[in-house]
Amino acid sequence: MNTPPVPAAHAAQAPSDWVRRWAHLVPAGGRVLDVACGTGRHAHFLASRAMVVTAVDRDPAALVQVRAQWPTNASPPAHILQADLESEPWPLPGSQFDAVVVTHYLWRPLWPSLLGALAPGGMYIHETFAHGNATVGKPSRPDFLLQPGELLTACQGLRVVAFEDGFCEKPDRYLQRIVAVKEQTGGNTATPPRYPLRALGG
Repeated sequence: MNTPPVPAAHAAQAPSDWVRRWAHLVPAGGRVLDVACGTGRHAHFLASRAMVVTAVDRDPAALVQVRAQWPTNASPPAHILQADLESEPWPLPGSQFDAVVVTHYLWRPLWPSLLGALAPGGMYIHETFAHGNATVGKPSRPDFLLQPGELLTACQGLRVVAFEDGFCEKPDRYLQRIVAVKEQTGGNTATPPRYPLRALGG
């Protein structure tokens, strides 16, 4: 297995600031895939924004919490799926989503399936630990850490809306994160799509 242990400080139930910052790009009613969802901090947040969420994780106990804590003001999840994404076939062949969200998880062989699951116009939102994190804590193994610019390479062919690669405090960690769009082809090239930019906390 290539899933690193997530430090307790990183496993808080509040959604990632990165996901919160860019969730506005996914329309209400959009289909969202939350990959390695854990106990559902992003699945719950996105569902509360009127998105239709499919949540996938290998841990059945975590998925029990995902369902038990589902927001009462949100639509039911489209699918809560137990699957080992690293040793089993891709569990959603042919399914497409308006957003694919991945945080604190890295399994490089999965990238073709994740990017292939994007519908035209779909957003890929990924944030996880990066090179340098071994100097401040766990995870520290290179298998679990993105190399400089690695998400940019993985997302070649997509329109990159935002990218960061650096150091964050409280708790100290090195992160790399991206938002990229599978742009639709054949549209009105005279009026390109607009992806509104928002500051953290905006």
